[in-house]
Amino acid sequence: MHDSIDFAPHVSLALLGLLIAAAAVVTAAAFALRAPAAWARGLALAIVLLALANPLIVREARQDLPDVVALVVDHSQSMDVRDRRLQADRAAEQLRKRLASDKSLEVRRAEVTTRRGDDTGTQLFAAIQSALATAPPERVAGVIAITDGEVHDTPAKGKLAINAPLHAMIAGRHDERDRKLTIVSASRFTIVGQDAEITLREDDFGAQGQSTADIILRIDGVYAGTREIQLGKTALLHVPITHAGENVLEIEAKPGSAELTLENNRAVIPITGVRDRLRVLLVSGEPHAGERVWRSLLKADPSVDLIHFTILRPPDKQDATPITELSLIAFPTRELFVQKLNQFDLVIFDRCNTGGGLSLIPLAYFENIARYVENGGALLIASGPEFADQLSIYRTPLAAVLPAQPTGDVITQPFKPLVTDAGFAHPVTRDLPGANSGGKTPGWGRWFRIVGTSKVSGETVMAGPDNRPLLVLDRVKKGRVAEFLSDQEWLWARGFEGGGPQAELLRRLAHWLMKEPELEEERLSATIINGQIAVERHTMAPQAKPVTLTYPSGRKLTLDLRRVEPGVWRASANATELGLYRLTDGTLNAVTAAGPLNPKEVADMRATDAILKGPAEASGGSVLWLADVGVPDIRRVDPGDTASGNGWIGLRRNHVYRTTSVEQTPLLPPWLALVLLIGTLLLAWRLESR
Repeated sequence: MHDSIDFAPHVSLALLGLLIAAAAVVTAAAFALRAPAAWARGLALAIVLLALANPLIVREARQDLPDVVALVVDHSQSMDVRDRRLQADRAAEQLRKRLASDKSLEVRRAEVTTRRGDDTGTQLFAAIQSALATAPPERVAGVIAITDGEVHDTPAKGKLAINAPLHAMIAGRHDERDRKLTIVSASRFTIVGQDAEITLREDDFGAQGQSTADIILRIDGVYAGTREIQLGKTALLHVPITHAGENVLEIEAKPGSAELTLENNRAVIPITGVRDRLRVLLVSGEPHAGERVWRSLLKADPSVDLIHFTILRPPDKQDATPITELSLIAFPTRELFVQKLNQFDLVIFDRCNTGGGLSLIPLAYFENIARYVENGGALLIASGPEFADQLSIYRTPLAAVLPAQPTGDVITQPFKPLVTDAGFAHPVTRDLPGANSGGKTPGWGRWFRIVGTSKVSGETVMAGPDNRPLLVLDRVKKGRVAEFLSDQEWLWARGFEGGGPQAELLRRLAHWLMKEPELEEERLSATIINGQIAVERHTMAPQAKPVTLTYPSGRKLTLDLRRVEPGVWRASANATELGLYRLTDGTLNAVTAAGPLNPKEVADMRATDAILKGPAEASGGSVLWLADVGVPDIRRVDPGDTASGNGWIGLRRNHVYRTTSVEQTPLLPPWLALVLLIGTLLLAWRLESR
C-alpha cells in the first residue's frame, strides 16, 4: 500500500487561486494595521480555503511491473569460426538462468542469423529493436548482446535508440589472424579470345613479415595456374576467355600460417564470353536447290562473317575452257586452307567432292583441314550423291576425322527423318517441334534422298529409312565434326508437306559445332534461386553419377540425380550459407556462389570489441571478453548509477508499477471544517471584545 495526499477542489483552480490571493492580501493588511485578532481571522480564512481545496488521503494498492532485458545471441555465419558459437551459447544459458532467478526481470531472447541471398551482414541492433519493439521504454532495464563484435548495423554516434545500458560480451580470442581475398573489380563481359581483367587484393590480418602470397585460378572448375601477388596491395590479373557464354572464374588464396576460416579466401566470378564476329567458310561444290538454305541461315545472323564460294562447273561437265577463265577470280585455295584456315570458327563443305574447283586443292590441304579440326576447329559436311562416288572427299586425308563412311549407295525413296534415341538426349535434336516422341510418326515433310553410310564413330542423332544414319555428330580430339547425309533439307525450308524445323535444327547444329556452352551434351551446371541450389546434369550416358556438393564451410553432401527428360538429370539442395559452392561428379566440375563476391559477413572474421565499444559506453554499458572474465554477475542499479564494474554488469531498476486499487478519504470533512470555522470565528470575536 502507498499513501499520499491529493486535492479535489470544489471550485476551479483559477477561482481558488484568486481566493487564496485575496485572503493573503486581507490578512497581511490586518497585520499591517495591527487589527485585533488578525491572526484568528487569517486562520478562519485558511480553514475556508482548505475546505474549498478538499484535501484527500489517497491510498493506492500497487503491483510492481518487471523490467525488460533483451538477451541477444549472435548466430551469424562468422560465429561458426572455431568455438565461438559454443562459447556464446554456454554464456547465454548461464545468463538465462541468472536472469530467470530475478522475478523483477522479464527476459526477451533474440538471435541474429545470416539471411539468405543478401549482403546485410550481422544485424545485431535490428535484432535488439525487434526484441524490444513491444516493451515500453520506461521498463527497459538493459541489453545483453553475446557476439564476436563483427556488427554491420551499428548506429551513428548519438543516434542509439536504446535508453538503457548495453552490455556486449565478445566471443572469440584476442589477436586472431586471418587471410582475406577481396575482389575490387571484375569484367562482366569479355570478347572470346581476349583477356578479362580482374582487380583483387589479399590481406593477411594480424600477420607480420610475409609480403607475398600465392593465388590459384580455376576456369570452369579446371586448374588454370598460380599467381604470386603482393599482400596488402591491389593486383591486376589477366584471365583468358576461351568460349562464349558463362565462364566461371574461381580464385582461391592459399592458406596463411594462421587462418580463422577459408571461406574468405575464395571468390567466384562469372564472366560472360561474347563472340566478336563468327567467321564461317562455306564452300558449295555446285549450284543446287539447297545451297541458299545454308547461305540464308548464316547471313541472317548479324554476328556471322560469311565467306561463300560456289564452284559453278560440275565435275561431269567436259569442255575445253581453260580453268583460269571459269571464274571472275581465282579460287584462293592456299589462302583459305593454309594461311587463314585457323581464323575460321566453322568450315562447311556443301555437296563438295574432289572434282571441279576442289580438284585444285592438293591432298596436303585436306591434311591441314583435318589438323584444323583436331586442334579445335569445326567442320560440317552437307552431303549429296557426290559423297558416294569415287571423287568423294572421303577419299582424301579428311577421312581421318569423318565419323561416317560412304558405302557407295544412294537411296532414293520417300522418308520422314526420325530423331534417334541418342538424338532425344542430345541438345542439338532434343525437343525439336514435331519430333517422333512417344513412338509417333513425326509431323514433318518427307525427304527423298539419303547417302548410304556405315557409322564409324560419333552419335547418330537423326536417321532415315531402315535406320540409316542421317545426321552424325562427333568429337575429334579438340574439334567437332557433323555429317548431314542428305541434301534434302531445303524441302523443309520451302514448306513441302508442311516443312519441318529446318532453321532451328541448322542453327543448333552450327552453334554446337562452335562450342556454345548451352548446347554441350556433357555439362554440369548449378544455380542458386530463392535459397535453393538447382543442379542440372546433361549427359548421353544411360545413368548420371551422383554429384558431391561442397558447402562454403567445407561440409559435403551427396546428391542423387533424377532423370527429368532424355539426357537431362536434376537435383536440388538448400543453400544455407553465403559463399562458394563446389560440385563434382568425378568427371565434370561446377561452381556457384550465394550472395555477393565479397559478403560483409566474411569480410573480416576476427573477433573485435572496437565496433561496439562506442555504443556501449554511450548507453552507460560495457564491453567485455568472455575469454577474459567469463560470464559476469548481474546487479540491479538505480537510474544514474554506474552500470558495470569488475566482474559484474548492471541492469537498471526502473520502479515501474501498475495501480490495482485506489481509496480516497477526505482529510477535512465538511462537518469538521464547519466546526473549526465557527470555533475560529468565536475566538476572533472574543479577542476583539477585549
